[in-house]
Amino acid sequence: MLQPHELDIPAEQRRKRLYILAGLWLTVAVILALFHSVLLPFASAALIAYLVHPLVTRLTRVQVRGRYLPRWVGILLIYALFFLAVYLFFIAMVPQLYSEMARISRDGVTFLNSLTPERVHVLADRAEDWLRANGIPVAIATPEDIRNGVPTSGLSLNLEKTIQDIAASLTSLTRDHMGDIVTVSRNIITSVIAGVFMMFFILMVAAFFSIDAHAIVRYFTSLVPVEYGNDAQLLLERIDRSLSGVVRGQVTICVVNGALTLLGLLLFGVKFAFLLATVATVFSLIPIFGTILSSVPIVLIALADGFQKGFAILLWIIGIHALEAYFLNPKIMGSAARIHPVIVAFSLIAGEKMFGLVGALFAVPVASIVVACFDYARIKAQPSLSEVKLEQPK
Repeated sequence: MLQPHELDIPAEQRRKRLYILAGLWLTVAVILALFHSVLLPFASAALIAYLVHPLVTRLTRVQVRGRYLPRWVGILLIYALFFLAVYLFFIAMVPQLYSEMARISRDGVTFLNSLTPERVHVLADRAEDWLRANGIPVAIATPEDIRNGVPTSGLSLNLEKTIQDIAASLTSLTRDHMGDIVTVSRNIITSVIAGVFMMFFILMVAAFFSIDAHAIVRYFTSLVPVEYGNDAQLLLERIDRSLSGVVRGQVTICVVNGALTLLGLLLFGVKFAFLLATVATVFSLIPIFGTILSSVPIVLIALADGFQKGFAILLWIIGIHALEAYFLNPKIMGSAARIHPVIVAFSLIAGEKMFGLVGALFAVPVASIVVACFDYARIKAQPSLSEVKLEQPK
């Protein structure tokens, strides 16, 4: 709301003030554009601070011996719970993940060792029968057939020779790159150390953001002309409703999705349940595409044990995502935070195209901010719309 003294400011002075504020915003934009390559840790820290903000606010309302907890104490408590959860994950899940990855390696080696000429002949006969049953005229020939000139209908394929050539190529590739193992190991260790350092750096910056959250918001609000203060406050509230649903809601749904996926994999006895559930949990952070990518290996591994198991786990996954779409999204995110699937898909593709995997992770939060600003500007341009209850398209 305009203050009385603001109404007395001459038009020329008000215009000059607007020019100065516009120059300040332009300076901020130029700095961000020049140093965009180093923004990722700070953007990640800002998201973490935003994610834990409600928890920190609740903790600061707790009284201990008549005093309210400071924000920094609340942040330390949250970080302590986070590291405790990470520790429990490592002692409970990492051994399971390691054993499943080792099992994958053993099964792969066993399968390769089982590819004797007799086994290859059996596989070739099965493949040829399946292709013929589906109307594909392909004849998988043996080396004797090719040497003796036995005629075949359709395309003739020497499967045994093909497999031997592939095995020889893999052996040669492994031998040629055996000397790179030390270099690869050193690079992995360096990457892990750098990742741990970056994680602690991001958590430290997130703590600074969270401690001074109100001061930071007040500072940027001071860059808005006083006569537009109410509009800026309403816009921030609208962005907060949209962003809180996308960020906090997606993290909550991600955990629920992973837990239900693990339950289904254990119930149906699908191999590598812990590994597949972990992949599904992480990939759920990326809406739509992450779900599809994590579901494909689950169904394929289940199909290896039989069509019925594959079909059953597919139905289970569809049920999880139906629960997510029709119950969890409305309850956790709310109608104000939902974005049309077309906008989500466009933002994911655009983010991945411009910034790779990082762009895909940040695409939907950024899209939610843009949509909130766009809708607010649309309502301001047509005041009559503000009297109507607006809903996102479903």
